[in-house]
Amino acid sequence: MIRPAPESASIVAGAASAIGASACCVLPLALVTIGVGGAWVAHLRELERFYYVFVAIALAAFGYAFYRLYLRPATVCAPDSVCATPLTRRNQRIVFWVTLIAAKALVLSPFYAGYLLG
Repeated sequence: MIRPAPESASIVAGAASAIGASACCVLPLALVTIGVGGAWVAHLRELERFYYVFVAIALAAFGYAFYRLYLRPATVCAPDSVCATPLTRRNQRIVFWVTLIAAKALVLSPFYAGYLLG
């Protein structure tokens, strides 16, 4: 079984934590927008008490990914493996920054969603 690189796993963990942090505010709005409704959507507001836990996990995951991508030297790979090409590292860095910007927008959504909605 092929294990994902720690950089990729950290990026995925950071994105998932950012989605969890925004679940109290953005997820109900998104569900109502696409037509999914019901009383259970209001229960998603209960996730608001875990907001800071999700934000802390996202910060830790993105911090670790940044460390692995920029501060720690690249590990030596086998000549024919995927990690041997510089293009792989470049793609990981692009995905890191795109995901970080999207996660930042999701994490900060409770603060600006009220202004956008009226």
